[in-house]
Amino acid sequence: MEKNIKICSEAYKLAALQLVEKVFSDWDSPEEGRLVRRLVEEIRSKKYYVPELELIMTDEQDQIIGYAMFSRFHIEGKYEDELLLLSPVAVRTDLQRRHISKELLEYGFERARELGFKAVLVEGNPQNYTSRGFEPSYRYGIVAGPAIHLPHADCLMVKELAQGPWIT
Repeated sequence: MEKNIKICSEAYKLAALQLVEKVFSDWDSPEEGRLVRRLVEEIRSKKYYVPELELIMTDEQDQIIGYAMFSRFHIEGKYEDELLLLSPVAVRTDLQRRHISKELLEYGFERARELGFKAVLVEGNPQNYTSRGFEPSYRYGIVAGPAIHLPHADCLMVKELAQGPWIT
């Protein structure tokens, strides 16, 4: 299968939303699918949106098979130009486990480095992210606030994109 990674241009935005909603509906529930779709729509409308880091992968028929969004993130008003949030990541259900998300993420990390970002934060299953270089965020002094209920502290993770200390 021929795969092509590109920035999610206006021509793909609706199809990307539909993919995200379907993948999360299949994985969890229609309610979760709608929730994640609204998250993407909200991020697109805010100052934290980085259009160059809303990525899609298409197949040879130019159909979206994978999606990843990196957006600016801050901690207590700091690091907005250094830290990204990775959310969501979605791969068409019938094509999962074929390295599509791996390729999208690696491409996204490289583009983020080129844009000057220093690290990426993600919340999820550590088994899905440690192989991509993510470590528990508490090692960097970053912990979830009291309103955020994680299954385990290891579920909030950071990947450094640049050498040297970026958080103080």
